Amino acid sequence: MKTLRPRPLNLSFRGILLLLFLALACNLPGSDDSIESDIADENDGETVKLPDNEQEEEDEDDLPEQVEPEDRPPVVVGDVNTKWDLWSSGKTLLRGANIWQSLVIPDLDGLEFKGAGHIGPPYTQEDFNNLARLGANYVTISGAGIFTEKPPFEVDQQAVEHLDTLLDMIANADMFATIGFRTGPGRSEYTLCCGGDPYFDGYFNDTMWEDQVTQDAWVEMWRYTAEYFADNPIVVGYKLMVEPNAAAVFFEYYDPEEFYPAYAGTLYDWNQLFPRIVSAIREVDTETPILVNAEGFSAVEWLPYLQVVDEVGVVYIAHHYEPFEDYTHQEPGGRNSYPGSFDLDYDGESDDFDREWLMDVLSPLVEFSDSYGVPVGLDEFGVNRWVLGGDIYMDDIMGLFEDMGINYSLWEWQTTWPDFEMDVHDMNFRFGPDPENLTSVPNELLTIIEYYWSLNLLRPSNAPWAIDN
Repeated sequence: MKTLRPRPLNLSFRGILLLLFLALACNLPGSDDSIESDIADENDGETVKLPDNEQEEEDEDDLPEQVEPEDRPPVVVGDVNTKWDLWSSGKTLLRGANIWQSLVIPDLDGLEFKGAGHIGPPYTQEDFNNLARLGANYVTISGAGIFTEKPPFEVDQQAVEHLDTLLDMIANADMFATIGFRTGPGRSEYTLCCGGDPYFDGYFNDTMWEDQVTQDAWVEMWRYTAEYFADNPIVVGYKLMVEPNAAAVFFEYYDPEEFYPAYAGTLYDWNQLFPRIVSAIREVDTETPILVNAEGFSAVEWLPYLQVVDEVGVVYIAHHYEPFEDYTHQEPGGRNSYPGSFDLDYDGESDDFDREWLMDVLSPLVEFSDSYGVPVGLDEFGVNRWVLGGDIYMDDIMGLFEDMGINYSLWEWQTTWPDFEMDVHDMNFRFGPDPENLTSVPNELLTIIEYYWSLNLLRPSNAPWAIDN
């Protein structure tokens, strides 16, 4: 992996980004050459003609037409011949977004908010086409597992069929995908979103952390998943569990130095479970990369405590939302900005919140990769769309990922299912910084995201292993 290097943000750099997209939108003379040159710089001299992926109108129906797979030019990016090469090349090759889904529980959700299907909210082919048009080449599916949550732990055939359909739509949009399970045997959705909320009493389920049989079922769920999807050419990752969190749920530990001395090696310890899952997957699928994240909701600071396994094709990933309440998840009207100055370590003193701070917080990724000689990635990050300086923050953090040469997936690409889209939109970057606006509008945060996504070169339509299929 590459070492982080300082690159202070300045107006000229951001100005260049904006001019690039203005040139595309306005079709200025010579704009194609200048854009290709900039992208060549970001990809060690390699050049690719950008698709017309800029959003100029407020209505998503007015997005440019998608470039069909057969019209995409062939590209060569180093020696990328396998799925594993996508993660181990030392270059950023996958840039995209998470989608979120969960089981629909009519007593909680009704039949409109997340739809009336088995899993929701629904996504359409056009949702994925629009994501690809903006330049993304990668989708992290953060969704329901394909075994039942309660015993007897059995294959949920509706969930399998649903996942099949999702992957078909992602493939039709010419993007890669990682399968990630939020739920499964002994684990419900509400452990991640809603701890302490009495509205969800009776729906919490964290029994997997206290029962060996339930953990065995989680292993079997992944064995079944890997065997079923092993030959799918667009599946480039199995994310074993979205945000393991036994330390917080059972003990309210948010510091690994408090948790591990007391509970290392117990059923509460993710480090004793995930190697069993990795081994089960490798018995039926030797090719698909396996993505492992740490306890502590996968926070970067917990990554150094994640056990490295002696197994081929494992990527170690993290999530990053810090500072959570004080910046990335501020409510409308929040005063903290990026760059800015406020108390970041709760010592009563103001601290500089800037690119240097981000470099320091993210440094465990580089240190972990260098120490163990393994690839790493950042599979969740983002900001509420109205936070002050959100576009600059995203420019800096995505730029750091590029410097590190790692793949990344932001949170989130939201469905256009009306009842859900109109209610859950904090991180819907298409809506711009005005909290009251609920339609897609041009905005600086979107421009920054589009710029980095425009650096994507590889898609299933020009990936050697996918072409062979």
